[in-house]
Amino acid sequence: MHDESKMYEIEYPAPAVGDDSARGPVMIVALQGFADAGHVVDASARHLKAALNTKPMVSFNNDELIDYRSRRPAVTMTNQSITNVEELNLDMRVARDNDGTPFLLLSGPEPDLRWEAFTDAVADLADKYNVSSTICLYGAPMTVPHTRPLVVSGHGNDPELVADLLKIDSQITMPGSAQLFIERELHTRGHKVAGYTAHVPHYLAQWPYPQGTYQLLTSVSRSTGLNFPLRSLEVDIERARAQLDEYMSDNQEVMQVVGALEEQYDEEIQRYREAHPNAMLPGEQAMPTGEELGAEFERFLASIDDQMDPEKGPRALGGEDKDDEERQDDDNRDDK
Repeated sequence: MHDESKMYEIEYPAPAVGDDSARGPVMIVALQGFADAGHVVDASARHLKAALNTKPMVSFNNDELIDYRSRRPAVTMTNQSITNVEELNLDMRVARDNDGTPFLLLSGPEPDLRWEAFTDAVADLADKYNVSSTICLYGAPMTVPHTRPLVVSGHGNDPELVADLLKIDSQITMPGSAQLFIERELHTRGHKVAGYTAHVPHYLAQWPYPQGTYQLLTSVSRSTGLNFPLRSLEVDIERARAQLDEYMSDNQEVMQVVGALEEQYDEEIQRYREAHPNAMLPGEQAMPTGEELGAEFERFLASIDDQMDPEKGPRALGGEDKDDEERQDDDNRDDK
């Protein structure tokens, strides 16, 4: 029988967490219910679970943590009988990115109850599985236009985790959340921890905003080296952009508001550039490091060696022995 006094249960047998590297896994925290403008946090978790191989590792006890009156699950009635009740799954999963690198994903509804106990439990699990760094995801409604590059700001105790993100150089007081409690506890225990916040246009905060989801996951990938599949999000972005363009073309008042937001955005970005001349701003690409340049040069030299190999013949130089049909097949594979 399920022991309701327990905060969580670990799957048995538990899925493997480690890999060949000595570094422990990254943990991504994406809880529903707080600071999720544009549904970017929930969508990030859903995308990772749908696009990657994930296995449940820890299941938290809903009866210990969830007030069902505050988030009543959907109930389905079919032919006058109750046939289904929506599941609220608060769990930690082991996922593997495109390269097979494992990481942990804590997602599901934010607990209504026992935040301190929940925080301690998550921190204990981070200790148990030797988590190398933790990134908490947020989405905030901001007075920014959707026609400018989306801003992701960062805060945290490790400079490398927030190096490429905008920083807010001021003291802020905000409502608490379970994720913020987790950040505080992990910091107290000496873990590397950061929070990433997507700045979602306030007039789109109530609807799914795939651009915010994409930028959050791209920021996580850039700082941790995790390789996420994001092509489907790019398709969603194009679809959403087309819908917005169509809507705006018929609404001059909205276009005027967006134009004013663009001016404000440009002024704020310019002020930030002056205060942080070395910062990478939204829409800009980071300069490659010396190690990255060296690795790229080595790959180039290796490709030259392959082309000069007489045993590989003309295929190594572009393959003049291929007919048009074979070339088309190669193009199709590249497109995929």
